[in-house]
Amino acid sequence: MSAPAPSPLAIVDAEPLPRQEEVLTEAALAFVAELHRRFTPRRDELLARRAERRAEIARTSTLDFLPETAAIRADDSWKVAPSPAALDDRRVEITGPTDRKMTINALNSGARVWLADFEDASAPTWENVVLGQVNLADAYTRNIDFTDEKSGKSYALKADEGLATVVMRPRGWHLNERHLVDANGAQVPGALVDFGLYFFHNAQRLLDLGKGPYFYLPKTESHLEARLWNDVFVFAQEYTGIPQGTIRATVLIETITAAYEMEEILYELRDHASGLNAGRWDYLFSIVKNFRDGGAKFVLPDRNAVAMTAPFMRAYTELLVRTCHKRGAHAIGGMAAFIPSRRDAEVNKVAFEKVRADKDREAGDGFDGSWVAHPDLVPIAMESFDKVLGDKPNQKDRLREDVHVEAADLIAIDSLEAKPTYNGLVNAVQVGIRYIEAWLRGLGAVAIFNLMEDAATAEISRSQIWQWINAGVEFENGELATPELARKVAAEELSTIRQEIGEEAFAGGHWQQAHDLLLQVSLDDNYADFLTLPAYEQLKG
Repeated sequence: MSAPAPSPLAIVDAEPLPRQEEVLTEAALAFVAELHRRFTPRRDELLARRAERRAEIARTSTLDFLPETAAIRADDSWKVAPSPAALDDRRVEITGPTDRKMTINALNSGARVWLADFEDASAPTWENVVLGQVNLADAYTRNIDFTDEKSGKSYALKADEGLATVVMRPRGWHLNERHLVDANGAQVPGALVDFGLYFFHNAQRLLDLGKGPYFYLPKTESHLEARLWNDVFVFAQEYTGIPQGTIRATVLIETITAAYEMEEILYELRDHASGLNAGRWDYLFSIVKNFRDGGAKFVLPDRNAVAMTAPFMRAYTELLVRTCHKRGAHAIGGMAAFIPSRRDAEVNKVAFEKVRADKDREAGDGFDGSWVAHPDLVPIAMESFDKVLGDKPNQKDRLREDVHVEAADLIAIDSLEAKPTYNGLVNAVQVGIRYIEAWLRGLGAVAIFNLMEDAATAEISRSQIWQWINAGVEFENGELATPELARKVAAEELSTIRQEIGEEAFAGGHWQQAHDLLLQVSLDDNYADFLTLPAYEQLKG
């Protein structure tokens, strides 16, 4: 192992946590410090490049496949590294934060993979960041059994062979960790904190279990950002003496710019790539963000009216399957976010049929697996993929050479007949306030109206409010989308919540703060790149 980094990191403005010394060891922090020293300057350059590219989209209102990387796309000879056995069958993946109860339930869920989330399903309090690492380490050493103090219910892991394989998702490149700073007071990128602590403590432990350090990479916007991750992986394996190629990464294609660089992203990560994933809400959020001044042709209808069967979404998902299978990578489908009701069997019946239809479509399109948010949905998704896969671990042999997607197909938003509605505005406000309030309490995965929502939901909600107002949308009831209307709807929702939960619970929450923050990011002339940036400034802990 290499010598410790010359710039030790300092923990600032953080209350001591139980067992933090197991995670924040001198050796682990030295490793994170070295990642920070080597790679943060490039991260900063790439964030600046995002802004330049966004300015170019604002000028041209278009995107295209990159001419400078045409040779990579045209070269049929290269493939990603063969899949490790633990990641060969990914037919159902469950997602969720890394709190203790979720860790056990997700590992026991019957899903093949658990996306252990330090990103959109986790509010980045210091407690969540550090204790999430503790929980994963405890799971690998089988020291995670516990009893819930409120319910008295006990939780324990099944036998190892029945547990899901963990694919951990660190924070995106844009977020810093304010509690870890270098000698100059500069904050370390959250991505390097999450990745570094997890890899340092668990890489060898996972190899000993017959698995490995596997990652989901969020919010990637270009192949150059994938190249940065690949360089991080090469260095991390060299530093710790882990064989090169041990790490495997699945990249979320959840930005519109990345959709034009799928092959290049796999190429940059080819020794470490495992697959690509189609993420719905962040993808739509990215379209709004990038084309927000592109005029009426880029105005999205209500988020729930944009099904995966919409022409531009079909273009995106089918191109993803074709790209992955052409290069020997897994194509992983989107999220079934429904949370079953314990009281309403009819709601469940309707929702389960929608989930089944969605998963049948994905399996039929050639996806190798898909996401669910709740253990009760695992059997439904499993059945859809079992029907298509049978005993095969995946369907990477389905090359989908029938798929032909032009650059314009990916941004043909005006192919939709649906229009924004007043109820869509109300729903965006409702979900936005309720999600942000929970996030400010440290909860990143929140059940709202029978759906498991994460930060991507809040991003698309506030982005649609912003877009509809700035595009001067007229709703079906004749009302114009204006700041005044958004404020009126938000005030009504705040009053509804107060009546719903009572004065005491309302006073004990962050409801006014969440209301104000939603309106800030929905109404400001200067569109915030990410809701979580101003929200992080208000997050305690």
